[in-house]
Amino acid sequence: MKNLIDKIYDLICRASCEIPEDIQSALKKAYKKEADVSPARQQLELILKNIRIAEDRNQPLCQDTGALTFFVSCPRNFDKAAFRKSAESAIIKATNDGLLRKNSVCPITGMNDGTNIGPGSPMIYWDEKASKKLEVKLLLKGGGSENVGVQYSLPDDKLGAGRDIDGIRRCVLDAVYKAQGKGCPPSITSVCVGGDRASGYAEAKKQFLRKIGERSKDPSIAKLERRLLSEINSLGIGAMGLGGKTTALDVFISVLNRVPASYFVTVSQMCWACRRRKASL
Repeated sequence: MKNLIDKIYDLICRASCEIPEDIQSALKKAYKKEADVSPARQQLELILKNIRIAEDRNQPLCQDTGALTFFVSCPRNFDKAAFRKSAESAIIKATNDGLLRKNSVCPITGMNDGTNIGPGSPMIYWDEKASKKLEVKLLLKGGGSENVGVQYSLPDDKLGAGRDIDGIRRCVLDAVYKAQGKGCPPSITSVCVGGDRASGYAEAKKQFLRKIGERSKDPSIAKLERRLLSEINSLGIGAMGLGGKTTALDVFISVLNRVPASYFVTVSQMCWACRRRKASL
């Protein structure tokens, strides 16, 4: 049990304090695209400096260390209760050590017991497989980017969006444009087409585990991802909403089957501090 707690603690530490290489590379490319004296270049320079300091000092990348979401691929008959107990112990330790902010608050009473443990915290998604290997992926998602998530029900007369590829495109561009700098761009824009209201948000969040440049296996969806990335970056919103050539680092789209009566397009955004890590235990 202690070994598992230590492994999860280390996963939390790395997720909170270190940005994955693909995200860093994308931010550096965005920096090079901007004019020498511009708000966008200055913001990206500060972001990259912040990343270096956080890693060197083993301190959180952002004051909002986000909501903890675990995606666990486990063997059949795995003891899920034991894993949750270990994860909770690791979270409490990480919180006490300052690697996580005390983020878990009761919405009715406003009470915060300072542990980051409570109803809905942490969130754990399970995927049982025949393999005997335990793979744990952790996503830390801040409230700023979570606040600008939105779900559309098509058709949408106001947007002129029908139940087709162009309708999906209109929804995504509308969501990004309305967010402006509130989601701390440059962001990753994740989209789920279909599903129900709950599964749409869950699936969109799961797409943040993909690496920058990883395209959908469906050629038509991959084409839409590339088109939307180009169109979003042509909006000029830029780093932290201060203008520039890079508003989105990437666009990820996933598709779930729907019932005939519903056609949801769920758009979720991840701030530049895309904190995700994985470990095989």
